[in-house]
Amino acid sequence: MRRLWLIFAQATTVALAVLFVIATLKPDWLRRPELKPLRQSLGASAPLKLTSNPPREASASREDGHGLRAAARNAAPAVVTIMASKAPARDKQDPWFRFHEGLRGEVQRSPQVGLGSGVIVTADGYLLTNNHVVEGASDIEVRLNDGRQAKAELVGTDPETDLAVLRVGLRDLPVIEFGRIEELAVGDTVLAIGNPFNVGQTVTSGIVSAMGRKELGINIFENFIQTDAAINPGNSGGALVDADGALVGISTAIYSRSGGSLGIGFAIPVSTARQVMESLVRDGQVARGWIGVQTRELNEEFIEAFKLKVREGVLVSGVLLNAPAEKAGIKPGDVVTRVAGTPVRSPGELLTAVAALAPKSKAQISVQRGDKALQIELLVQQRPRPPAKE
Repeated sequence: MRRLWLIFAQATTVALAVLFVIATLKPDWLRRPELKPLRQSLGASAPLKLTSNPPREASASREDGHGLRAAARNAAPAVVTIMASKAPARDKQDPWFRFHEGLRGEVQRSPQVGLGSGVIVTADGYLLTNNHVVEGASDIEVRLNDGRQAKAELVGTDPETDLAVLRVGLRDLPVIEFGRIEELAVGDTVLAIGNPFNVGQTVTSGIVSAMGRKELGINIFENFIQTDAAINPGNSGGALVDADGALVGISTAIYSRSGGSLGIGFAIPVSTARQVMESLVRDGQVARGWIGVQTRELNEEFIEAFKLKVREGVLVSGVLLNAPAEKAGIKPGDVVTRVAGTPVRSPGELLTAVAALAPKSKAQISVQRGDKALQIELLVQQRPRPPAKE
């Protein structure tokens, strides 16, 4: 038995030695056959015939990189760069200003230039952008993606939704298609198109992260689309489009600690933008109702302290002098439960419900005052325009 093990060990040693020599001197003998592409393995006698489908527009239902080419191609031409020039603020205590005050602008400092984006929405030259892009601007220019450039007329602004409407007098303008916001849902693919950091038109992709974001403290009236598509400074006023390239939102703000994108961006829904644009073009302003109350959330402590018979509503914390609410008899401590029949459960809902009322119309306000339920009729006024920022 011992002799057999000795023979096995010697044979194994010799075999390993032979393999070592072959691997050193003739390594090709030990390689596996290489798998070649099919067209090469067919040889000359049977040439490979490559066929392709006829060219077609990429399907919007495809949400891979190739499927979004059509969306970008359809929407990008209608997205423009906006350059807004603003005269520098002059401090009347500045000796330079006092010395040159009588020169009537002959000595001027360099104007401030802001960059943003906009979207062409009609063939006759109307554009949507953000109010903060053009606010206070003395000169506005628009640069199209095809290289054309023109001065823009400011049609109107709505600071409370941060929207503005411009108009340019160019022909053959590319126009974006309006999307259907009611069909947009969380998880849908979207593209953000604009000119971030003035590097040139840029398209980024992502999904809809949330719908109906409110009470973020960005605008007075909020109903944002949240997206993780990269939005950066310069994208303001640009387009958020769906997988078909249709406009679903106007990019307006980002959540950021550094000034760059962290994957939390916000866009104004196209339904709001379209309504504001139509009002500005038609009337030069957005007509919203106003009753003149200050409000806060209704909490359990207040309900218990005043023994209210309602548990939902909005607490009136103050009433402005000579406002419609004050004239109608609404008092601090009242709880508003309905506005023109619409239930309200938060200050934001009350604000939206009142804004929807037509100025100069009469409206019924349902109020709980202690243990009494009251119906108060008042005459709605036009919501005052907020003061412009310096």
